[in-house]
Amino acid sequence: MRYTIFGESHGPAIGVVMEGVPAGLVLDEGAIAAQLARRAPGKSPLATARKETDAVQILSGVFEGKTTGTPLAMVIANADQHSGDYESLRYTPRPSHGDYPGFVKSGGCLDYRGGGHFSGRLTAPLVAAGAVARQLLAPRGIAIGAHISAIYGISDAVLEDPEELLAVSQKEFPVLDDAKGEEMQAAILDAKEEQDSVGGSIECVVTGLPAGLGAPDFGCNVEGIFSQYLFAVPAVKGVDFGAGVAFALMRGSEANDPLVVQDGVITAKSNHAGGINGGMTNGMPVVFEVTLRPTPSIALPQESVDLRTGEEVEIAVKGRHDPCIVPRAVPVIEAAAALAACEVLGF
Repeated sequence: MRYTIFGESHGPAIGVVMEGVPAGLVLDEGAIAAQLARRAPGKSPLATARKETDAVQILSGVFEGKTTGTPLAMVIANADQHSGDYESLRYTPRPSHGDYPGFVKSGGCLDYRGGGHFSGRLTAPLVAAGAVARQLLAPRGIAIGAHISAIYGISDAVLEDPEELLAVSQKEFPVLDDAKGEEMQAAILDAKEEQDSVGGSIECVVTGLPAGLGAPDFGCNVEGIFSQYLFAVPAVKGVDFGAGVAFALMRGSEANDPLVVQDGVITAKSNHAGGINGGMTNGMPVVFEVTLRPTPSIALPQESVDLRTGEEVEIAVKGRHDPCIVPRAVPVIEAAAALAACEVLGF
């Protein structure tokens, strides 16, 4: 099963084509809409003021409520665009954005409005694709949940039980500890007031994957498969599985996960490995954390270059941008994880 995302931020529409979706899946369009609503902009001072309904129109691949096995095409119309905000950036790329490499890659022919195809707006069809993947996983007992683990150095509570994430998914600000969430929101609003932005991290858990999936080899390694999907999300700059970078502070006796038998099933006492050993699932929940950079589109003066003249210039980005992409990225990371889990299972 593969997906291709198309469209531009300020074009008429964005969308996704999914190939290899099994025939006969009773597609719950309401579940797709619910996931998109979690990501939708324009609902909070913590996010961009751009307002989009993100209603999905299914063009092909579904007949009488069931998938047909042919390419599944879903389209989301764009409506609330302020393209004039980007005219001054046409030849002066935003630092740390996809503007400059995109300009070079396209030979100067890219759609620069709102970041074009390199905009975070393109995560909406990714969420739609992930919502389809979730519906393939759920009958197999596989569930996915995530929470904001940190924003600008403010950490959420430690996740003790993946079941806690069921309640978190219903929250407007998806954290375990609401008091910590308030601190995070204050940090975001402070950055916004100062015309700046902040980054953070998201912890995600995939439960229900059986042991023995994947392989150590290139292309089959479970960590590699998940990373491939996660790094397709704009702003993701790091992925850690299990204890991640904390392994550098451990001894083997601390890092290892002792094996035990519970109710006749082999399991582990701890999950420092994040559910993966030797590139294969070990039956424990797959746990990973992604790091997301601060939004590069900020209103503070920044240094850039005029691509027409080669002269160094100073720019100030106009328009509507998220002072922190992390809260709206939670369902996006879950969607990427759902698609990765489908590949691990052989869909």
